[in-house]
Amino acid sequence: MSELSQLAPQPLWDIFATICSIPHPSYHEEALAQHILAWAEGRNIHAERDAVGNILLRKAATPGLENRKAVVLQAHLDMVPQKNNDTVHDFTTDPIQPYVDGDWVKARGTTLGADNGIGMASALAVLADDRVKHGPLEVLLTMTEESGMDGAFGLQPNWLQGDILINTDSEEEGEVYMGCAGGIDFITRLPLTRETLPAGLTTFKLTLKGLKGGHSGCDIHLGLGNANKLLARFLFQHAAKTDIRVLDLNGGTLRNAIPREAFATLAVPTGNVATLKTLAEQYLATLQHELAAVEKNLTLVLEETSSDALPLTAESRDRLLALLNTTPNGVIRMSDEVKGVVETSLNLGVVTMNAEQAEIVCLIRSLIDSGKDAVVGTLTALGQLAGAHTAPKGGYPGWKPDAHSPVMQLVRETYQKLFDTTPNVMVIHAGLECGLFKKPYPNMDMVSIGPTITGPHSPDEQVHIASVGRYWQLLTALLAAIPEKA
Repeated sequence: MSELSQLAPQPLWDIFATICSIPHPSYHEEALAQHILAWAEGRNIHAERDAVGNILLRKAATPGLENRKAVVLQAHLDMVPQKNNDTVHDFTTDPIQPYVDGDWVKARGTTLGADNGIGMASALAVLADDRVKHGPLEVLLTMTEESGMDGAFGLQPNWLQGDILINTDSEEEGEVYMGCAGGIDFITRLPLTRETLPAGLTTFKLTLKGLKGGHSGCDIHLGLGNANKLLARFLFQHAAKTDIRVLDLNGGTLRNAIPREAFATLAVPTGNVATLKTLAEQYLATLQHELAAVEKNLTLVLEETSSDALPLTAESRDRLLALLNTTPNGVIRMSDEVKGVVETSLNLGVVTMNAEQAEIVCLIRSLIDSGKDAVVGTLTALGQLAGAHTAPKGGYPGWKPDAHSPVMQLVRETYQKLFDTTPNVMVIHAGLECGLFKKPYPNMDMVSIGPTITGPHSPDEQVHIASVGRYWQLLTALLAAIPEKA
């Protein structure tokens, strides 16, 4: 029996424990999808899938509530796969190992997948529990939200029957979300030239690690370190004067996760080794001072290694490091419309190299299209100056706030009655699927709620146990309070 079975509400936590036991990173959700379909069949719950793999489950209304507006509970099937450097874990085959730590549920060395596993578990728990009163109900589980919102992009009109959609993917209990940022990936590919490695050089691996990482939307305003930017800064400052030859440079694993680690394979003249070591020690001290409030475990490790890779020419090295060092990262502008919320940001998420080129993948987010377009223009211009090939890719719209949303008002009223306090109505700088759902279902009334999750998209991800209970109370009370159709 899972340790989570001791938590309340038990049906929700039991389902979440099962979700954790089935690997489901982005593009590897099929085993979980098949489990859910079998689970539904065993309970005589109608289930079907669309062409992109989204799952739709339907349950008839509680007797007496057939005339209520129909509701869609929505979550996504996939999770972000991130692990600590010393954790041995294959996200495609190994289960997540959740455990209780005081008031929180965490995972051993990996992301927990509470984003959006708790929301998914809550929707399935509603279907499983006949004590929950509701009108006509649908549960929509979408594919590959974290790596491109494939399921939301593929959602077709006239499949859902609901009048109201409750998205379960927000991450702060006590806040009601009625809008979100749109986003677009931006890929820069810089051609590289290499040369023969001369004699008399010593090869090192330089590792910047120990950063918190996190969600590139929800956490972008926290001033967390970006490993790609910090490593590029050091190399840009010192490569020419210490004759550093760059053999390899890579960092980050996902464009929507703030990079926690970055690595460079370097060769320097043996006479400059002592200088390089001193510079690395000084830079670490500088970063520990600059980021003392937010990055307690930051470290920079320089260790001898061997490599068969050829080094970049000095000209190619300088272009790459200049490009990385000048690429903006983090908050670009705060919103004038929604105080305290980021309007536009970008995350320099992934850097990789092969023999012929370096690839830089950024994720741009903005509440307004013009903000997104402006950053695309900046990155395009930088690419032109560096002689790189650039391409925006996979843009998705934001979810425009509707201050007159009836379901938003109902959530506020229900929360006030339950907990004697008024929830905050917010716009989130993360990308929720609601913006894409509005295209095939423009008249559907939408809102997003969820429990408190901190550290999403990082191995520090955790979900607050008591907030899950309050979220469940709100969700079930909300379903019972949905009004009748006009």
